[in-house]
Amino acid sequence: MVDAATLEKLEAGFSKLQGSDSKSLLKKYLTREVFDSLKNKKTSFGSTLLDCIQSGVENLDSGVGIYAPDAESYSVFAELFDPIIEDYHNGFKKTDKHPPKNWGDVDTLGNLDPAGEFVVSTRVRCGRSLEGYPFNPCLTESQYKEMEDKVSGTLSSLEGELKGTFYPLTGMSKETQQQLIDDHFLFKEGDRFLQAANACRFWPTGRGIYHNENKTFLVWCNEEDHLRIISMQMGGDLQQVYKRLVSAVNEIEKKIPFSHHDRLGFLTFCPTNLGTTVRASVHIKLPKLAADKKKLEEVASKYHLQVRGTRGEHTEAEGGVYDISNKRRMGLTEYDAVKEMYDGIAELIKIEKSL
Repeated sequence: MVDAATLEKLEAGFSKLQGSDSKSLLKKYLTREVFDSLKNKKTSFGSTLLDCIQSGVENLDSGVGIYAPDAESYSVFAELFDPIIEDYHNGFKKTDKHPPKNWGDVDTLGNLDPAGEFVVSTRVRCGRSLEGYPFNPCLTESQYKEMEDKVSGTLSSLEGELKGTFYPLTGMSKETQQQLIDDHFLFKEGDRFLQAANACRFWPTGRGIYHNENKTFLVWCNEEDHLRIISMQMGGDLQQVYKRLVSAVNEIEKKIPFSHHDRLGFLTFCPTNLGTTVRASVHIKLPKLAADKKKLEEVASKYHLQVRGTRGEHTEAEGGVYDISNKRRMGLTEYDAVKEMYDGIAELIKIEKSL
């Protein structure tokens, strides 16, 4: 059973949410009925409904407002997660099944901008969770250390272009820290959304950063997800970037089993990243389209693209440079998710040239 103190916090949180003008998906789908049905449930890791919703209750300006403290939460609290997943992931219903992993034929993607006029840089990332470990809020200090050892050991064995160095956040020298900040590689302790979700405990234990010598391949260990695997480079050669990511993920997977769900695909802390977990993005200069925001949004929504400011979520477009990525991660394959971004960006460049 869920203890009285937690139930009290849940009731208070529910009232606060309902009394607010929050636009979050949490508020939209956490009805009294769903709340009453879930408030006494617990996962085997001891996670309650409070662990799932506390970030959204504390941050009423959340877009989504819910996190899964462990993999089981997606099943135990499915009554709340399923409709939120369906809403965010364009109608991915609770009867739908995410397709098996398929990276497709990497050679069919090309360079989006061979002349280098529009695309500043290209990046593809995915998230992975290690099987047998809960997500951030439930991890113990010793699990964090154990995971870091596993991850750094695996990454240190990478060869060729992926060969590089693992930098633990614990005991990091000022010089290394500054270098990683200059490269925009260093992640900071979680923002207020992650803090409220209890995802920053025992910081900086178990957290680390790996990158290859060319600085085109990066892995974050125990930031928001157990692993964020990132491939990137200047310019618009999506084929190269994607190919590097695919070979890296395949290598890592040989040594570390990933947490996967039959229906939801690869599991992540935040339900917006489920499924392929793939986010393919470009920093792109579109000065003419930027002046016609409506046209930009129109093309973006046709290809399911998300348009953000230069520094990502909640930021402005600096000097007309946008961060544009695929929005769909569920119900389609990894290849299709990336191809959608490829086609959408190609279309945006075509329009920008014609204006």
